[in-house]
Amino acid sequence: MVTVRVPATTANLGPGFDTLGLALALYNTLTFEEVPEGLFFDGVEPEYATEENLAVIAYKAVLSKLGLPMSGLRVSISGDIPICRGLGSSAALIAAGAAGANANHGSPLSREELLAVCNAIEGHPDNLAPAIFGGLVASFVENGRPYIARYSLHRSLRCTALIPDFQLSTHLARSVLPEKVPYFDAIYNVSRTAVLLKALENGDTETISAALRDRLHQPFRRTLIAGFDEAEQLANDCGCVAFFISGAGPTLLCLSADPDFDARLAAGLSALPGHWQQLPLPVDHEGIIVS
Repeated sequence: MVTVRVPATTANLGPGFDTLGLALALYNTLTFEEVPEGLFFDGVEPEYATEENLAVIAYKAVLSKLGLPMSGLRVSISGDIPICRGLGSSAALIAAGAAGANANHGSPLSREELLAVCNAIEGHPDNLAPAIFGGLVASFVENGRPYIARYSLHRSLRCTALIPDFQLSTHLARSVLPEKVPYFDAIYNVSRTAVLLKALENGDTETISAALRDRLHQPFRRTLIAGFDEAEQLANDCGCVAFFISGAGPTLLCLSADPDFDARLAAGLSALPGHWQQLPLPVDHEGIIVS
């Protein structure tokens, strides 16, 4: 039996659509115990306690890669990553399942190899890469192989999540995106992504504020998030460096460099429509931890 701790992640970071991801110190813990036969779950809602559970799919995928048969499996899941909130809950399950299968059989696969297996399931590595490696990661896929580059986030920068009391499926969030984008909008995002990564490492708040903007997904997805405009105004009034949708949403993320930002934000939170949870989230630098 092995235990896997996996962090939440935020993807895109504004202009880095399907490319950038950051691991956050909010965790799920999964245990995987191989048994003679059957599939058993602890701590899982009945609708997710099936062979279609992403952790089970990833577990089987690693066994298949290793040329091993699947016997029975007992899976226990606990933790704090909310479902369908744009904090990488699906990627967390996939990464944990793959890591659990690998560890239960002597850990023959590297993290890079695990990422490749996981990406074949998820289809894009922007959440998976930081979930597996931790920290700030840029990624792309060529001929089915994920490539990554790891970066650091300056110690002065702080992440604060605003998590609403409603869900937003990734499928719906992707359905509102256009099939084609103007050439100059693509340039807008590519240029800002390139500069943003260095600015995040240096803590250059002026450049981050200018670079962490987007024309490819946020203008369309913001319409699905009730209270987005009011939350953005509040965050800006409180002095955030940048404000963006976390992944597909509906969680919104504030990047700040002022230690008093969270206190000011909390003071104005009740004025927002709906119910929002404010959650300061330090960066996770370790990724998946197996014990």
